[in-house]
Amino acid sequence: MNSKAMTALILIGIVLLGVLSSVYVVSERERAVLLRFGEIIKPDVKPGLHFKVPFIDKLRVFDGRIQTLDVPQERFFTQEKKAVIVDAYIKWRIANVQEFYRATSGDAFRANTLLSQRAGSRLREKFGVLTLNEVVSGQRDELMTEITQTLNRSVERLGMQVLDVRVKKIDLPPQVSDSVFDRMSSERRKEAQEYRSKGNEMAKAIRANADRERQVIIAAAYRDSEKIRGDGDAKAAGIYSNAYGADEEFYSFYRSLKAYRDTFDSRSDILLLEPDSEFFRFMNSSTGKQ
Repeated sequence: MNSKAMTALILIGIVLLGVLSSVYVVSERERAVLLRFGEIIKPDVKPGLHFKVPFIDKLRVFDGRIQTLDVPQERFFTQEKKAVIVDAYIKWRIANVQEFYRATSGDAFRANTLLSQRAGSRLREKFGVLTLNEVVSGQRDELMTEITQTLNRSVERLGMQVLDVRVKKIDLPPQVSDSVFDRMSSERRKEAQEYRSKGNEMAKAIRANADRERQVIIAAAYRDSEKIRGDGDAKAAGIYSNAYGADEEFYSFYRSLKAYRDTFDSRSDILLLEPDSEFFRFMNSSTGKQ
């Protein structure tokens, strides 16, 4: 290969390299600026195929999608000077790519740092005018809307747009949490003791009422039983009287047999009586006469 052919190949390579270096593509998910010697010549390059001056112009491309920044946990004080630990996140995107590049030099870490500092300042201001009750109540949504609006205004010069600020978690400091937990436990124990005292009082009243009703029922039952027993004894006495009046001799004989049966029920029973005792009158005579 002679020198002319070599020179031609080199020139062709330089031309191809220049053509390739002059072409660039920006996707729809990206935002870009075109620089020439460090100065912005195209502040917001639209998506598509573009050309630039090779080796002179420089393209800086940034993520144009919505991004999430987790704000570091920070301690804030409420209106009553009570400390709370807030864990939040921010949804943001690049609104003005030229301002964004000038403010951050296209450094994502610097952008997140600036946004985090401004978010912390706005959160501190808003939490400082609210009570702890308001912070943890339904007013939190209104609070986040206000913080989003004020934070968005403060980052406009950074070329950024804040879409949403949300609190993931609000905690009390460990020492405060322990004291709150102890106070809640004490209140619950006090409440439980009150319920137990009321329960014991009600139980005593129920037992006393049951004992009173029991005594009334027993007394009524005893009264009725005595009445029935009295009626039975009266009827039995009447029957005995009628039986005795119908045949006195037979009745005396029947009663004597019953007395014999009850007396000599066991073989071990011993009875010492005179032979002519009244008890044996029916044994000595069939008529019962001595």
